[in-house]
Amino acid sequence: MLTAALDLIAEEGVAGVSHRKIAARAGVPLRSMTYHFTGIDEMLPEAFWGYADHVVAVFDRHLAGTATPEEAREAVTDLIHTLSGGPRRDLILVQELYTPAARSEPYRALCARWMRRSRALLESHFPPESARQVDALIEGLTLHRALDDDPPGRPVTREAVGRITGA
Repeated sequence: MLTAALDLIAEEGVAGVSHRKIAARAGVPLRSMTYHFTGIDEMLPEAFWGYADHVVAVFDRHLAGTATPEEAREAVTDLIHTLSGGPRRDLILVQELYTPAARSEPYRALCARWMRRSRALLESHFPPESARQVDALIEGLTLHRALDDDPPGRPVTREAVGRITGA
């Protein structure tokens, strides 16, 4: 059900999602939606948290096994290019999460928890303030690379990561 919810969010936006549509997409009876979730306001954060878990796992896979700052910088460069070249669905889901987070405390708290998790992975390679900046760079460059008609290449990404991390 949660994957169906995320698929619908990517297609129609948060505003276009309903229990009925999610149940139809998931191929389950509508009553099973209300059995598992009291309402859409309970289900959507749960779906987004599952998506956040996925993105943190991508971070972890890229950073795992890096032993030196230079390896970590290269892993971050790879991560940015992987995320920006990934499924359009993922880019849409991030933006769809940020919209309610701008207005709603539960979504803002979800985003804050997600950022803490990604920064914790980065802090195992960079000082805390650098990790915070790298985390913001990852999101910004991912979005810019994905939406730009002529996205910057790896050398530009590598230089930006290096500037932030003191290379």
